[in-house]
This record gives sequence, C-alpha cells and structure tokens, in this order.
Amino acid sequence: MKNENSATEFIGEALHRNLTDLRADTPGCEHVVHFNNAGCGLMARPVLDTVLDHLNLEARIGGYEAAAAQAEQVRAFYTEIAALINTTPDNIAFAGSATHAYANALSAIPFEAGDTILTTRDDFISNQIAFLSLRKRFGVRIVHAPDAPEGGVDVAAMAALMRSLQPRLVTATHVPTNSGLIQPISEIGRHCRELDLLYLVDACQSVGQLPLDVDEIGCDMLTATCRKFLRGPRASGFLYVSDRVLQAGYEPLFIDMHGARWTAPDRYQPVASAARFEEWEFPYATVLGCAAAVRYARAVGIDAIAHRTPALARRLRDRLQTVPGVRLLDRGPRLAALVTFAVEGWRPQEFKAAVDAFGINSALSFREFAQYDFGDKDVDWCLRLSPHYYNTEDEVDRVADAVAELVRRSPGTRQAVR
Repeated sequence: MKNENSATEFIGEALHRNLTDLRADTPGCEHVVHFNNAGCGLMARPVLDTVLDHLNLEARIGGYEAAAAQAEQVRAFYTEIAALINTTPDNIAFAGSATHAYANALSAIPFEAGDTILTTRDDFISNQIAFLSLRKRFGVRIVHAPDAPEGGVDVAAMAALMRSLQPRLVTATHVPTNSGLIQPISEIGRHCRELDLLYLVDACQSVGQLPLDVDEIGCDMLTATCRKFLRGPRASGFLYVSDRVLQAGYEPLFIDMHGARWTAPDRYQPVASAARFEEWEFPYATVLGCAAAVRYARAVGIDAIAHRTPALARRLRDRLQTVPGVRLLDRGPRLAALVTFAVEGWRPQEFKAAVDAFGINSALSFREFAQYDFGDKDVDWCLRLSPHYYNTEDEVDRVADAVAELVRRSPGTRQAVR
C-alpha cells in the first residue's frame, strides 16, 4: 500500500487498481449499499461471466461434454484455493458449503463414547448442533474453553484443558458469524501440534477477508465457503485436509465412486488425495466461478483486503458508538469486518426492514445462533453489518447516519432489546 495508515485510495497496488475500477467490476454497487458480505459478497463481473459462460456451454453441447472441455479450468479451482491458503491442490476438496465440508470432516473422525470435543464459546451454530448430534449418537463429551476477560478464547486455559482432557478433537471458528471477533487460531494450533491433537478450523468468515496459512495455523482440517468475503457463487465451499490426516487413512463416513475405487466385491480403496471427501456430482459452473473469485481476490491482494476491510468496520464502529440507543457487541483484541449491535425500541424484523428501505443490505442474528455469546451479552438479537473492500467511506457514513435516524425515531411502544 502507498500509505500504511490509509487503505482508502488503492487496493492491490501491484495491479494499480483503484476503488473506482473495483466498483465498476461489481454490478451490484449500482443498486444497493451492500453491507452483508458476511452473508454473501457481491460477485465481481469476471465471476458472473465465468458462471454464465459455462452454463451456456452446457446448454450448447451438454453437461458432461462441457465438463470435459473445461477440465483444465476446473483443476484451477484446486490450484487457486491451494495458493490462497498455502497448501497443495491435492489437499483441497470442493464442497457444496462450509457446513457440508465441516460435516464431512467430522464424519471422518471415529468418535467413541467418552471422547472429548474441545471447542470455544463462539463457534458457528451448525457446528455446535453437530457436536450435540455426536453426543446424542456416540456419547461424546463437549467442553467449551472459557473466554478471556477482553473477549475471545482464553488460549492458556484451552491449552490446560488440552493437556488434562486429551480431547479427540480440538476445534475453533476463526471469525464467528455473530461477532467481529478474530480468534487466535494459530496460538491454539501451536498447542495442538505440541500435544499431537487433531485440530479442525472453521474459516467460513475469514477466507477472502484475512490471510490464511494452514502451516502457520497448524490445523489438520479447515473448512470455508466461497460465497462470503471471497465473493464467489452460492452453494460452494472447500475442505482442506492435511497430509498427516490423509496418510492416517481418515475418510468421510459416506464415500462414493469419486472418492474411492471399488477394488473387489468386498473392498474399496480411498483415493490418496482430499478428493476422497468429494462426491461424483459437481456444479461445474459454480466450481469455475469459485476459481475466478479466488483469482480475483488474489489479484486485488489479500494483504490489502485485510488492511482495508477491517478499517471500514472500525470507521463504522466509531460512528455507531456515538449514537444513543446503540450498543456495540463486538469484543476481542482483534476485530474483523463484522459489526454487530443492539438497538433500543425496535423489533428485529421491523428494524431490518427499515434499514432495507434505505437501500442498505444487512443481516439479523438471534440468540439461538449464539447461545453462549448472546447469553453473556444479554441480547436476544442484533443487526450485523459487514462491509468489504469495494465499499466506500461515504457508504459507511451513510449506513451510520441511517441507523442513527432510525434509532432517533423509534416508537416508544416498540419492544426494546434486553
């Protein structure tokens, strides 16, 4: 960056692409102030064109034939993802979503009654439900490491639990969906490596927003989506599987003809790569779109994105914290580009609808999404705003002004947030 204190003029200096160019690449910027990148990022035109081109090819020559014709481009998905997180293409599996990838990863672990899953108080709702399902089916024990006073997991306490419990699995969510918290996943990983513990990371909200290096993190498996800060199409994600997990023979519970070879009437052999976690049917247009999205993000520059995107969120928090009736909820030593806050005097759906009327995209989070975190914060719901690098400072101010206006005019008869 030309100015380390301000990432507002140039993004991805190597390509000399300014914000005007990036917004011109993003058709949605003409229609909406999109602050729901933690839900779905707006696709860039090259991503959209890639998806549509392949669908047109399928319509012209047939689905199987189009896949064969684009085989080299499909392989680029693995190459691009591998470069993004510092691994090899053989360690990457495509998945229909981050949740699908996470479930596949869990299904590969031969849990037994009495095994412990050590996690945090800020994991994604679907992960927590999966742990509870495993407890119901196999009798595993779920232990949540405590938080530090400043927010985020207490790594020293978590490490002590690792030593005393010897958990079958350690898992953490890098950036929870209901908070701007950035968990110290590399610190957790160092303890897992020292104790030779299996470590699974959910990077759903951080990939495309923050740099990820699986060697530095020290994880055995990592899951992510492509639709959020990577700005790829929906129904897409990936699973990283380390060499040691592959060599140890881990495989998903339901493996199919793509992930294994039927070597004899009563035997099969998993393929050597992470492809054992994939299925035979692929949404090839989506896979190609994901490759284009990762290519685009890497061209912009992940380090530049990691500087600008949280800076926009800081600007938004600074504006919102001065608004009477708004309570910011994000806690932790490091915060990402998810800004969550509670407001007084509104019901959740009505408040979001009022924000929508300003032409601003946002999302609601509820206590059932984050039973521990929202219980600690004593809120039943909040609004989540999540800017990205293609958003502008003027949009940040417009959003803050809209929230302030709505809070000022909230009818006294409306139900307040607790």
